[in-house]
Amino acid sequence: MHVRLLDIAHARSGDKGDTANVGVIALRPEWYPVIKEYLTADVVSKHYEGQITGPVERFELPNLGAVNFLLHGALDGGGTLSLKTDAQGKVYSTSVLRVVLNVPDAVAKAAGLPAFATG
Repeated sequence: MHVRLLDIAHARSGDKGDTANVGVIALRPEWYPVIKEYLTADVVSKHYEGQITGPVERFELPNLGAVNFLLHGALDGGGTLSLKTDAQGKVYSTSVLRVVLNVPDAVAKAAGLPAFATG
């Protein structure tokens, strides 16, 4: 089943030097295990391919029902050095919510996830 991250999570982002920090928080506690399992550093890295120059690190925050990503090389040197329109990385949170997760039907149904029709 295709599940839009936008339908099951919200996100926040910011900057620390040349690294963007992106937190993805489940909208419901029962959706966190799906996010934890299927929103991997590899998925996020592929989503931002060509936009960041470094690796993606992932951290789990189960007490918050969230995962956090560090996108290294995302800000062209950082807020005071970068000529990017979004030098503080605020738009990365909106962008990550455009990820569509491929979740097995049984897992999606057990968690009560909303389906996303592709076509």
